[in-house]
Amino acid sequence: MIDLHLHSRASDGSLTPTDLVQLAAARGVRLLALTDHDSLDGLAEAGAAAQAAGIRFVPGVEISVTWEHKTLHVVGLNIAPGNAGLCAGLARLRAARGIRALEMGRRLSARGIHDACAGAQHLAGSDNVTRTHFAQWLSDQGHADTPQKAFQRFLARGKPGHVAMTWASMEESIGWIHAAGGRAVLAHPLRYGMTRTWLMQTLTAFKQAGGDAIEIICGRDNRDNIATAAHYALRFGFTASMGSDFHNPATPWLQPGIETPLPENLTPVWECF
Repeated sequence: MIDLHLHSRASDGSLTPTDLVQLAAARGVRLLALTDHDSLDGLAEAGAAAQAAGIRFVPGVEISVTWEHKTLHVVGLNIAPGNAGLCAGLARLRAARGIRALEMGRRLSARGIHDACAGAQHLAGSDNVTRTHFAQWLSDQGHADTPQKAFQRFLARGKPGHVAMTWASMEESIGWIHAAGGRAVLAHPLRYGMTRTWLMQTLTAFKQAGGDAIEIICGRDNRDNIATAAHYALRFGFTASMGSDFHNPATPWLQPGIETPLPENLTPVWECF
């Protein structure tokens, strides 16, 4: 099995990089990429664990992007983690996350929910605090039954703890990935809630900015979504990627490893590595 979209505690996943790789190995994954949000911190540990487990490891990252006032995610695969330009760009995004976390905490405190930022920071254990950490803390403190409900009630657009952000531009993110020798992949293109017209514009912009691939299978995609994504890959000349977008073993319906093969008429992105 192959999985080129996984998250560890270096961003908003719940497992250490070693535990994540060991879980993937136990499930039969043979080609794996760690793609934490705006962070390379887990790559060295994951690479060592993959070598010990006999898994082919691909260094990766998932970069937060703002395009036309929408937040997108661009995955970089087979990157050189020590590239200065990539590291500087990601450091800028993590600093922005820190500023956002403080403002989210302030806004929640104004609604009577105190210490949310400190609680989320404690869960993160690093400088890469995400909304997932806030949602988990809010759930743990009894403000919602589940992290998903906490997100919907407090953190989604228009809710008390929402803070709008401007991330990297599409051109910047792809430039950082290419400078580090990697391939730029638009993550889960069908999950942004776009109309067909907006999706076509997004894919056109991604192609013009130098994007290389799109995710054809992300998690438990159904047959229709896979066929639709494959159609767009062929139309725009993208290679094809696949991954679980795994974060937490508490979601048994979404575990590391994609068992569904890519459509045969697509070129896998890993053939370019």
